[in-house]
Amino acid sequence: MKYSFLGGLFLFIGVLFGALASHALRDQLSEKSMESFQTGVRYLVYHGFALLILPSIQELKQKTKNQIGTLILFGTLLFSGSIFLLATKDLHNLEIGFLGPITPVGGILLLSSWGLLTIRLFQNRN
Repeated sequence: MKYSFLGGLFLFIGVLFGALASHALRDQLSEKSMESFQTGVRYLVYHGFALLILPSIQELKQKTKNQIGTLILFGTLLFSGSIFLLATKDLHNLEIGFLGPITPVGGILLLSSWGLLTIRLFQNRN
C-alpha cells in the first residue's frame, strides 16, 4: 500500500474539513461539537504526516511498516471518522449512536501503531 499517498489524502481531507469547520460549520455546530470536529481534524492531520514519513524510516522492515500503516489507516478512519459523524449528527439526522464506542477503538488502534513503532525502533537501535 502506498502510505505516502494515503498521508497526502489524509492531509488534503484534514485541510478541507478544517476549512469547512471554520467557515461553513461555524454557525451550524455547538461549541462542544465544533471542538470535537476540530479534534477529528487534528488527528487526521497528525496521522497524515505519520503516513507520509513512514516509508522513509529505514530502521523498519517493510512488514513492520505495513503493520503500522494499517493500524494508522484504520485507527484514523474509525477515530476521526466517527468524531466527524458524531459532531455533525444534528445536521444529518442519521442514526449513529452505535458510533460512540467506535471512537475509542480507533484510538486504541492509533496507540497500537505508535507502540509498535516505538518497540521496533527500540529493538533496532543497534
